[in-house]
Amino acid sequence: MHFVRTEDLKTGMRLARPVYNKKSILLFDRNSLLSLQAIESIRNFGLIGVYVLEPAEPLPPLTQEDLEFERFQIQAVSAIEEEQDRILKTRKQNRTQSIADMVIRNYGHLDEKINFYQNLRSREDYFSRHSLNVAILCAMITHVMNIRREEQYHTVCAAILHDMGKVKKHDDVYYGAPYTREDMLRNCETQEEAYGIIEEAFATDGSGIRRICQQAARKQLDLFPEDGEKSRYKMLDGANVLLVANRYDEITAMTLQGTAQSEVKALQELLEHPEVYDPETVRALIRSINILPPGASVELSTGEKALVLNENEESVLRPTVVSFRDNSILDLSLPGNEDIQIVDVMKTMDNRYIFNK
Repeated sequence: MHFVRTEDLKTGMRLARPVYNKKSILLFDRNSLLSLQAIESIRNFGLIGVYVLEPAEPLPPLTQEDLEFERFQIQAVSAIEEEQDRILKTRKQNRTQSIADMVIRNYGHLDEKINFYQNLRSREDYFSRHSLNVAILCAMITHVMNIRREEQYHTVCAAILHDMGKVKKHDDVYYGAPYTREDMLRNCETQEEAYGIIEEAFATDGSGIRRICQQAARKQLDLFPEDGEKSRYKMLDGANVLLVANRYDEITAMTLQGTAQSEVKALQELLEHPEVYDPETVRALIRSINILPPGASVELSTGEKALVLNENEESVLRPTVVSFRDNSILDLSLPGNEDIQIVDVMKTMDNRYIFNK
């Protein structure tokens, strides 16, 4: 399965994920073969791209939990979109608390990892879909970290509203493109007015939600410190959670440019910057979602392709794998294998393409 930009779709490709319209009506189911008419419909719908199956790839199984996750995303996106728009226009919140409660009720008490599937996005609904994903991740991470109920609620509310200042902006930098310090400064400036609106919209919880949003946005500037200067304020737990959840979704979601990176690439970035992304929070993310489950196909630094046999709970990027080349089994956690790294998940399983004549 891999991501394909809408402009690169070809007839005969098979959908890996279903496509719904804005009224949550199923347009094309999984495993549907794309026709010229279907491709035109997807383009008219405004989707940046879709996930397709390899020509020889079987349709992955879909569990009841996967179906419920997909259904929940569809139902919640429009509610978030309407709420963000209402707050910007009236400076009053109406459903933020009920949306947050719904997210926590569904994902703030799980004791098992879930398959965190990225949703399909268009330019118009990009931020509402991003906000929902970040809220779900925040609910799961705060549960794993045993964060008290009030701060869990504030964190999920912050996730729902943290990107509200970007809703009326249409700058490519806000769609998951690589950041520079200048981009981050613009991000903080864009969001500052919205953070004031957030505080005003809540009668009692606004200041706590605003602080979580502000700290998370400003902490990313530590990726590009000037003269070695870094932020010295104590981060709220909720801000650390929002920061990690936000960046994970930014990396793994499709960008406006029509690209999408893997869970492995996202985790590598989070682990490489412990000065910004709190290691305990990153570990809680790893305990919440499947990153490299058994059956995942990966590319190794040796140039080999391999299949994950067993997860490594202590170091998720160092599982036990079997090589496609000679069926040899490698436990990447063993001292003798420390030089072998997982570069990424496999982007393609073969180079064949089947034309539907």
